[in-house]
Amino acid sequence: MKHSRLIFFVFIFLLFSSWSCQKKEEASLNVMSYNLRYDNPDDSLNNWQYRKDFACKMLRFYSPDVLGTQEVLKNQLDDILLGLNGYKHIGVGRIDGVEKGEYAAILYKSDRLTVVRSGNFWLSPEPEKAGSKGWDAACERIVTWAVFKDNHSGKEFAFFNTHFDHVGDTARHESALLLKNRIAEIVADLPVIITGDLNSIPGDNAIKTIVSDNLYLDSRLIAPIVYGPEWTLHGFGKVPNAMRPRIDYVFVNKKLEVLNYASVSEMHDSVYLSDHNPVFVKLKIN
Repeated sequence: MKHSRLIFFVFIFLLFSSWSCQKKEEASLNVMSYNLRYDNPDDSLNNWQYRKDFACKMLRFYSPDVLGTQEVLKNQLDDILLGLNGYKHIGVGRIDGVEKGEYAAILYKSDRLTVVRSGNFWLSPEPEKAGSKGWDAACERIVTWAVFKDNHSGKEFAFFNTHFDHVGDTARHESALLLKNRIAEIVADLPVIITGDLNSIPGDNAIKTIVSDNLYLDSRLIAPIVYGPEWTLHGFGKVPNAMRPRIDYVFVNKKLEVLNYASVSEMHDSVYLSDHNPVFVKLKIN
């Protein structure tokens, strides 16, 4: 009798252990791209000081496991990290490679993800030179990247976050080429996520370059569930609805499955999250 009971309990233990491991392997990954709008005193009531609490509340609600940010100044990065629990960051200021200028910082849940390696490069003919400016760009532009290990599944994936120039068409096209080439050099055959404000609509050269060989896919176009408006840029509501473009993206390679996509257009009373919508995507690593 005791022998039978022991076999029964061992069977139950193995069954639940197997179920638990399977659930871990199938765990989804929440990803977000968010242009916060830099802390500009000329933004009046849309200034960061009036938006930061709402921004942190939104991030706590959507709870991204990994977040690619754009236009983040050091004080804004500090505010976000203070307003969230359990997040760490990767990134540097684009002007000096330390703290000066805007970041393309990556924030991640440190209990869910472990950084395997990480780095930065500039979108210019001298990508390793901090503060270098490329082609016809108006500003210094940077890519911050990391290879993460998912502590739930043990799988690794690569995450690249950037912000293309808002003036130079040549710079945007060359930036897309450089980004793809550097990804190939850095991460080889890993699952890859690209987030960013690319200052380009889907038909522009930069976007065509990224998706040209079908290696990277626009998550909105392949998501089975799409929520929110197509556009992402609204200029704090000043751009007429019919003229609002989609310039913020989450791209993935085929080693990731897109489960759903949202363009987050919420407001709190009259307060905007930014002059852009954050883009939220739920993924699964295949």
